[in-house]
Amino acid sequence: MYQRTTLDNGLRIVTTTMPHTHSVSICIFIGVGSRYEIVAQAGVSHFIEHLCFKGTPKRPTAKEISEAIEGVGGILNGGTDKELTVYWCKVAQSHFPLVLDVLTDILLHSKFDPVDIERERQVIIEEINMSKDSPSLQVNMLIDELLWPNHPLGRDIAGSKESVAAITRDMMLDYMAGQYLPDNTVIAIAGNIQHQEAVTAVSQALGSWTTRQPRSGYLAYKEQPNPRLQIERRDTEEAHLCLALPGLPLLHPKRFTLDLLNVILGEGMSSRLFTTIRDKLGLVYSIHSYVEHCLDSGSVTVYAGVEPRNLPIVIKAILEELSQLKELVPESELSKAKELSKGRLLLRMEDSRNVAGWMGGQEILTERILSVEQIVSIIDAITVEELRQLAQELLIGSQLRLAVVGPVANDEPLEELLKL
Repeated sequence: MYQRTTLDNGLRIVTTTMPHTHSVSICIFIGVGSRYEIVAQAGVSHFIEHLCFKGTPKRPTAKEISEAIEGVGGILNGGTDKELTVYWCKVAQSHFPLVLDVLTDILLHSKFDPVDIERERQVIIEEINMSKDSPSLQVNMLIDELLWPNHPLGRDIAGSKESVAAITRDMMLDYMAGQYLPDNTVIAIAGNIQHQEAVTAVSQALGSWTTRQPRSGYLAYKEQPNPRLQIERRDTEEAHLCLALPGLPLLHPKRFTLDLLNVILGEGMSSRLFTTIRDKLGLVYSIHSYVEHCLDSGSVTVYAGVEPRNLPIVIKAILEELSQLKELVPESELSKAKELSKGRLLLRMEDSRNVAGWMGGQEILTERILSVEQIVSIIDAITVEELRQLAQELLIGSQLRLAVVGPVANDEPLEELLKL
C-alpha cells in the first residue's frame, strides 16, 4: 500500500511504510530525459545529473557530498534515462533527515562551477568512449537508431562527443529552469517511516520551491521509413547482434501481455531462446530478450553474442523462435512464465529502494500507481489466446530490424534473412 500527497507547489510525495526494514530509501524523480532534448542539447539531461553531485555552497565538493552519505553507511547515486532522471539514496532509518537534506541540497543548490563542468565534460566523453569500445553496448545503441530513426529516442542518452563538447553552463541552467520544476517532480520514499513524517520533512525542505516558467515538452514519435539493417564492422572475437521489432507504449492495455511474451521468449535460463540456442544448439554464450515501453512507443529486442561464422544460423534460429510465438503457448509454459514474473516482482519488493523506484517511476510517467496485487491479478488473467493474438499483431517480418557489431563479411546477405 502507498500514500500520496501533493504540496501546494505541485510536488508529489508518495510513500510506503515498511516497518520490518532498517532502511529508508528516497528517490527523487524528475520527468525529463534525453528524449526532451533537441539535437544541439543532446546529452544535456545526463550532463546535468552528473553535475548535481559535484558541489553546493553547503557541501562544496563531490567528496563532501559522497562522504555525507557514505559516512553513515548509505548509498547515493543517480541515473538518466530517455524519459526520466532520478536521484536516489538509501540509508539506515535514523539518518533520514540527513539524506533528505543532501538530496534536496544537490537538487536546488548545485553550483555548476565552470571548473567542475570542464572536468566532468571529459569524464562523460570517456564514458561515451567506453560505451563505444564495448560491442555489446554499441549494438544496443545501433538498434535504437533503427527503431527510432532521426528522433531523440534513437540517440545515446549521453549524447555524442561533439554535442557534449558544445554544451555550455547557460544551456544547462536554461534547460533545468524549464524541466526541474516541482510539478514535474515526484519524491518517492519507502522504508521504516510514516507517511506524515515524510510529508512534513519534505514540505519543510521543498515547500517553497516554485515553478519559474512553463515546462518544455517532447517530440512525439511517428513511424517513418527507415533502414532495416546496420552493420559496424570490427575485428572482434564475437559478432554482437540485436534483432528488434516495434513494441507497445507504456499505457497500452496489452503491455503486460507483451511483458509475459518476452519472459517466455528470452528472460532467464529457462526461456525459449536460452534453452534452444544456447543449451540445445550450443551456438551462443549470452542470449536474452527485453522490452522497452516509452510514453508513445516501444520495442522488443533480442541480443546475442555469436561466433561470426554462425551469425546467419543464429539469426535464423532466433526468427524461428519468434515465429513459434504465433502458435498457442502450452498452458504449462504460460503458468511457469507467470510464476517467474510474479516471483521476481515480489522479490524486488523486499528492498526499500526498489519499492521507492516502483512507486516513483509509475507516478512520474503515468500519474497512477498500480499495486503489486493489481499487477499480479493482471498477469494471472492473461490467456494463451491473448499471447497468440498479440504475437501475430506485433511479430511482422517487414518490421524486423537488425544491428550487428563484429567481423561481418561485406557480402553477407543478412537483410535477406529478415522474414517471419
